[in-house]
Parts: sequence; structure tokens; C-alpha cells
Amino acid sequence: MTIRVLLVDDQPLLRTGFRLILEAEPEITVVGEAGDGKAAQEQARALLPDVILMDVRMPGVDGIDATRRIVREAAHGAHVPRVLVLTTFDLDEYIVEALRAGASGFLLKDVPPEDLVQAIRVVAAGDAIVAPSVTRRLLDRFGAHLPSTRRPSAPVRLERLTERELEVLRLIARGMSNAEIAAELVVSETTVKTHVGNVLTKLGLRDRVQAVVLAYETGLITPGTTFS
Repeated sequence: MTIRVLLVDDQPLLRTGFRLILEAEPEITVVGEAGDGKAAQEQARALLPDVILMDVRMPGVDGIDATRRIVREAAHGAHVPRVLVLTTFDLDEYIVEALRAGASGFLLKDVPPEDLVQAIRVVAAGDAIVAPSVTRRLLDRFGAHLPSTRRPSAPVRLERLTERELEVLRLIARGMSNAEIAAELVVSETTVKTHVGNVLTKLGLRDRVQAVVLAYETGLITPGTTFS
């Protein structure tokens, strides 16, 4: 399967660098580029990419708003692109809002080329990228300051989960993969996949990224939590 990628960044040199990396992979094709969020929305509509690499800070329509618009528009159509947000981290304090807007994950802009390629493959396959170290640092740093960190309905939503499913949600929020969760709980990876699917279905979530955000929003995991 060929993965169609749209590059969105206001810096042409960065777009060129990403293009060179991605076009070296036989199963990835860069179908277009955009320098701002408005152009990204137009290109997404016209080119139907599988994955959109989205910068956060851009002139005019930023990456967060563009992600929100693209995901909302895609919800009414047959083609749903996956948005992978790129951030410099130290500068972008709105990355969690991008995840809430519908992004399927995020990476740092200095990510090694092989990790960027793998992330695109994972996202294109329908999963989400939640890097444990980045997720933890990001949500610990900004989670307490987000204006919508708690939703009244959240505790009721969590009551739908069994104790085992709550435990799996906590481990997802730590950024653990299915294999790592299986090792932690001493169960098969197939069993973990079933639990993860149940968690997403019962909570009405699209993917693991949304599960991480919800875990913080509900207080299941709190900023500053130390993991052993």
C-alpha cells in the first residue's frame, strides 16, 4: 500500500528536508505541500492524503485550527486523513489542544528520520503515536493549565470501564505499547488488544492519543505523576 503524505509547514527548507526523507521510502509518496493551515485544508480536500504532517505555528490559520477543520470536514466524507503534528515542544504550548482537535499524534521536529518514517506508517495503519517521554513531559508541564482539563461527564464515562480496563487505560496514558502492557499485566498481546478496543469503544474515543488526553482530563493520571 502506498501512503500518500501532505507536508504542511511554513518553512520551505523543512518541507524539502521532510520530502527528501519520505521519498526515499518506496511505500511513501509526498502528494503535496502547504505553507499554512488554510492551504492545508484546501490541499487535503483536493489531494486526499492518508497522512498530513502538520506544523503547529504558522501564519494565518495555525496547525491546531487547521487540524480541527480538516478532521471535522472529513467526518462528513468517506476519506479521513490522519494528522500527525510536528512541534518544537519548547515553543509550542498548545499541542494538547491539537490532540483534542483530532490529531493522531505528535513528534518533535528533530525526530530521527527512521522514527518519522515509522510514525507515518503507524498512523496510516490507523493507530496513534504517543511517545512516552514526550507525552509525559508535555502533559505534566501544560495539563494543569489547560482551561478545559476537567469535564463533568468524565467520571460517569469512566464508570463504564471494568477494573482491568481502567488499568489498561492508565498504562496507555503512560505511553506503553500493547506489547509493553501485555508484559506489565502478564497477559497475551491479543488480550491487551481486546481491552484497548473495549476502552476506546466504551469511552467513544477514536484512538490512543484521545485516551491519553482523557486520562489526564479525568484525573486518572495527573500532571506530575511519577511512574516506576
